[in-house]
Amino acid sequence: MENVFKYYEFSDFIKDTSGTFSGNEICFSVLNEQHFLIFEKKETNYNLYVSRYSSQKEIGVKLPEILEVLIENYDKSIPEHRIILRKYLY
Repeated sequence: MENVFKYYEFSDFIKDTSGTFSGNEICFSVLNEQHFLIFEKKETNYNLYVSRYSSQKEIGVKLPEILEVLIENYDKSIPEHRIILRKYLY
């Protein structure tokens, strides 16, 4: 998964203190000023979300304005998972 995070320029993992991701670690990629893709690390699995925040500084600190699950248990070996990720980042 580290290759996925590096390739798509996701941030380093930070601990969620907003309660949105149950205190799990998250990393994010910027889509535009207010929209972000977020990977939540849940034990050994990763969930992918698209979200909206007023600013990047709010991620992991405040509740998102919008949060939608794109993929639960992301697996880079599943073509549909890779397609969904690319759809948002290209």
